[in-house]
Amino acid sequence: MLVGAPMAAYAEKLAVVDMGAVFEQMPQREQVTKQLKSEFGDRMAEVQKLQDELKGLLEKQQRDAQLMTDAQKTDLVRKMESLKADYQLKGKALDEDLRRRQGEEQNKLLVKVQKVINEIAKKENYDMVLQRGAVIYVKPEQDISSKVVDALSKGQ
Repeated sequence: MLVGAPMAAYAEKLAVVDMGAVFEQMPQREQVTKQLKSEFGDRMAEVQKLQDELKGLLEKQQRDAQLMTDAQKTDLVRKMESLKADYQLKGKALDEDLRRRQGEEQNKLLVKVQKVINEIAKKENYDMVLQRGAVIYVKPEQDISSKVVDALSKGQ
């Protein structure tokens, strides 16, 4: 009982923010998605083309295997292996680059969200703002997630 008393004396006004919901609802998320599609669109198309080409060769192998000579089968297998290696290499590089850029953009958004949370907390005199997942129960009026999304929508 004595352990909780000092905490209650200091933390007079608490709020929570559901960061997952904020990130999901914020309008800047759409802009980031469009920007990344624009930035990586050509590479995505190239990887998709390689995948389609590989699929086509596999279908050809299954369909025409009985009509092909051993030399044709060997050439087809080599071409497929080469294409598969190219596909895997480019696909892995694309995934890594895309994941890195998504992380960079998410960090930029996190800075904006944190700034808005700090502004709301200061304006409404909150002593502490917690992540929604860190609390078991909170009164709905103490959840400032929608205020954060509204402020981000207004361009803050």
